[in-house]
Order: sequence, then C-alpha cells, then structure tokens
Amino acid sequence: MSIVLDLGGLGPADLAAGPSALSELMASLHVLAEPEHHPEAADWTARATAAGPGLRDELSLFAPLWARFRCRLFFPRTLPLAGDLDEELAEIGALSAEEFLELVAPGVLGTTAEPAPAPGELRAGTTTGEAYVRRCLRRSYARGELARQLLAAPLDLRDRLLEVLRAADAAFFAEDWRSLRPALEDHAREVRRRLATRPPAQVLAELLPTAVKVGPGERVRLDKLQIDEVKVAPRPLVLVPSARVWPHLTVKDEHPSCVVVQYAVRGSAPDEQLTLRDLHQRLMALTSPARMELCRHLLGEPITTSELAARLGSSEPQVSRALRTLREAGLVRSTRDGKLVRHRLATDVIRRLGQDVLATVAR
Repeated sequence: MSIVLDLGGLGPADLAAGPSALSELMASLHVLAEPEHHPEAADWTARATAAGPGLRDELSLFAPLWARFRCRLFFPRTLPLAGDLDEELAEIGALSAEEFLELVAPGVLGTTAEPAPAPGELRAGTTTGEAYVRRCLRRSYARGELARQLLAAPLDLRDRLLEVLRAADAAFFAEDWRSLRPALEDHAREVRRRLATRPPAQVLAELLPTAVKVGPGERVRLDKLQIDEVKVAPRPLVLVPSARVWPHLTVKDEHPSCVVVQYAVRGSAPDEQLTLRDLHQRLMALTSPARMELCRHLLGEPITTSELAARLGSSEPQVSRALRTLREAGLVRSTRDGKLVRHRLATDVIRRLGQDVLATVAR
C-alpha cells in the first residue's frame, strides 16, 4: 500500500519548504492526546502535561482535530509560509463561517471514506446536518459532540479553538518552539537548496526514508497504509519538516490551495524484546494485508465491528474473524459499552514487536 505523488509540471516557484509553528503545535497536541503511540517523547510529554486541568479539558474536547486524520486547518494554505504562530492564528481568526466549516468539518469526521457535506449544506437542524452529526457520533462520542458545536455556532467554536491554541502556546509550546525552530529552519534551507538544483521526486526520495522514486516521470511512492495517487500540479507542493510528527508521515491534498507533506526530521526507536513464541504468534497474525489494514483503523479510537465493516467494505463475519485472530494474539482489546463492543489496537503489545511495526501501522 502506498500514496504516489505525481510531481510532474512543478516549477521552482511551485515548491516550498519550511517549518510551520501551527503544524508543529498540532503535532505536539497529537502526541499529548495519544502518548502511548509516542514513547520516544515520554520526557517531553511529562513536562507538557503539567498544564492546568482547564486547559486539559479543552484540549480533550478538540482532540479529534489532531487525531489520526489531522485537520486541514493546521497546515499551510498560502505562500509564502507564515513567519510565526501569531500570524497563522490570525489567518484562522479571519476565516468566515463557511471557510471554517470547509476546513474543520472533514477533520471532525476524521475520514475520507465518505466525504463531509459541502459547507453550505452543513446547518444545525437540517437533514444533512443531522446526518453529519450522526456519522461523527458513530465514530466516537467526542467527534459527535464537537460536530454538534461546530454546526450550532462555527465562529464561536473557531474563537474557542483559538483561545485553546494560544493557551497551549503559553503553557508549553512557545518554549519548546524556541528550541526546535532553529534546527528545523536549517533543515528547510538545505531542502530548498536541493530543490533549486534537483528534480523534486529525487529530493523527496532522499528526504523521506520510506519514499521511492518510481517511473516514468516525476513520481514518488510514499510507504503508507493507504492507497492513493495525488496529482500535485497545478497546486504548489509544501514540505513541512517536524520534530514531533514521528512516526507519522502526513499528506494533505484535499484543499485546492496546495499539497502539504509533513514529515519527521528526527526520531528515536527504543528496543524491547519478546519471547520467541509470542513473537511468532503475533507476527503470524500480521501476515495478512487485510488484518494490517484493520489494525490501522483500530489505532486511533475504539471502533465497533459494524463500523469497521463499513469502513473496509467487508462483511461483519469477515471482520469478526480477523478481529478474533488479532485478539487471540493479544494485538486487539475489546470492551463492552452498553450494547456495543468496541475494539482498539493494543499499542503496548505492538510496540513490543518493535517500534518499526507500530510506526508502519501508524503511518
């Protein structure tokens, strides 16, 4: 499985590289929301979570926006790139209700399997609006609640989100960004130097460990548990280096302004060991591409069997058999919630297989 970026037709003016404070803040908030996926950041997480309970509650409300799908709101949409976080937040504050809905509604839903309705159709109390809220609620209660608030008063939610982002900046991110930004800017300058003299597909293949140049033409394949082909031109390509996004590699192509690739410039992978028996059993459970795809969906949040079947286009009996195999290997945990049984990937067990396995599933 992979995403292929077709870079044909891009000229020097269509290529940009640089750090984004807003994108880095989003990556940092993702680490705080799902610390079990980021053991390499444990020391930083412990310091950042010292924020007060009020901020933690607000971050929890908005957490679906920086979960696995990553809301488009937090990535660059204009060139040249903004200079600092205040400028990026000001751009959000200038968005109209319809523009905010367009960027945020897909992030609240958190999937591209079935696109979110057009912003003009998203109104509280309408048939389309209520159907959208139900779809979000099926994914999780948090998404459903955020969807209700978004449709009821999009500009109020925009302003509340801006307050939360500014509070997070004051609480822990500003200090972190001061130390991270110089190295990211140095890295971006080197990337821009390469882009000025080499084909973009070659630069990406050198830059990203999982990227491979494929022919003919300027095409590069990114190793992810997704299948897609993205024609970048006539939009610009924006490369955003990050110190917190690892092990994820994020490609955002749904907005007409530009295609964004956020990638890690550094990371670590702690070593752990398993017994040979457990290792054999768990690796065998992951030999099926279908079960690996299922693991990717189980990574972000607890999901029911019926929701998994709908996402994967499979029957519920097929999904149940795959879940049973993964559960017997200790890779999936299932919990009852009233009449529903929800499943989630046992990331601590996956991690014992090796950080590369968890990184591959997460990517």
